[in-house]
Amino acid sequence: MNNTIKSGKESERSWEKAVMKYAHPDLKKSIWQICNSVIPYIFMWYLMYRSLEYSYWITLLLALVASGFLIRIFIIFHDCGHRSFFVSKRANEIVGMIMGLFAFTPYYKWHGQHSIHHATSGNLDKRGIGDIWTMTLEEYQKSSNREKFMYRAFRNPFIMFTLGPVLLILIQNRISTKTMTKSAKINVYFTNLILLIMAGLIIMLIGIKAYLLIQLPILLIGHSIGIWLFYIQHQYDEVNWERNNKWDYKTSAITGSSFLKVPAVLQWFTGNIGFHHVHHLSSRIPNYYLEKCHNENEFFREVKPIVFFSTFRALTLGLWDEKNRKMISFRKAPAAI
Repeated sequence: MNNTIKSGKESERSWEKAVMKYAHPDLKKSIWQICNSVIPYIFMWYLMYRSLEYSYWITLLLALVASGFLIRIFIIFHDCGHRSFFVSKRANEIVGMIMGLFAFTPYYKWHGQHSIHHATSGNLDKRGIGDIWTMTLEEYQKSSNREKFMYRAFRNPFIMFTLGPVLLILIQNRISTKTMTKSAKINVYFTNLILLIMAGLIIMLIGIKAYLLIQLPILLIGHSIGIWLFYIQHQYDEVNWERNNKWDYKTSAITGSSFLKVPAVLQWFTGNIGFHHVHHLSSRIPNYYLEKCHNENEFFREVKPIVFFSTFRALTLGLWDEKNRKMISFRKAPAAI
C-alpha cells in the first residue's frame, strides 16, 4: 500500500490527469439527482403527515426513509460548495443554499469550514476545523482528568450520534462566529430567517405538534447518519496522519480517507460518498462520477475497502498512536505508554 502511494506521489501529474476527466458536471444528471431526491423527500414528508392519523410508529418508519432522501439532498448541498454540481458558480450557490434549507445548514458557514477540512485532512499540526476532534496518545496522556473526560464524552458513540445532531441543528448551525466572513454571517442569519418563516407557514397549516413530530425525527436521524458517515471517512484502522513537514495532499487523500463499501441501496442514498478517497483526491468530481473514477483507474486497486459491519470497530478507536502509527482504543491507551 505505502509503496504504491509513494510511486503515485512521484507521478502526481498522471494522477491529476487521470481524475480530471471526471471533474465535469453533467447538467442532466445533476437536475435528475435534484428531482429524485427533493421530490421523494417532499412526498415522504406528506406521507408522514397523513400517517399521524394512524400510528406514530408508521410515521417514524417513514422518517427513516425520508432521512435517506435528506442525506441525498445534503450530498447535493455538499457538491455545490465544491462547485462540482454545476459549471456555473452562481448555479452552485443558489441550489446549494436551497438544499441547505432542507438540511437546516447555512451554506457559506458550513463550506468555509469544510474547505479547511479538505486542505488539512490528515495533518496533525492543522487539526480542529471542520473535522472530528482527534487527540494523539501523547496529548491524551498529558491532559488533565477534566480534559480526558470531555474528550471521551465527545467521542462516545451514544453522545456523538444522539446529542451531537441536536447540538448541530439547534446551536452550531444557528450561530455565527467572529472568525467568519461578513457574507457567511449574513447567510447564517438569512438561513435562520427563512427556516423560521417556512416553519411558521407549515405550522399555520398543520399545527406545531404535527410539524415537530414530522420534522424533528427526519433531521435527527438524517444528521446522525451524516455524522456517522463523516466519522468513518477519517476514523478507521488503517487511516494515516502526518506532521506538517511530511504531509502531502494527494497522499493524504488516499491514506487518510476511507473507501466505505456499503450495499447498493445505501450507496445510492449516500450519494456515493463512500468513495471518499476519490472525493479527497479531487473534490471537483460530482458524486455521480466517484464510483466510475474509482473503478476505471488502476491506482485505486490498492485502496482497501471498509465494509459496513467493520465500521462498528472504528467507533472504538479514539486516539492516534503517533509512535506506532495507528488508531487505538482508550482501553489500549495505558498499555501503549
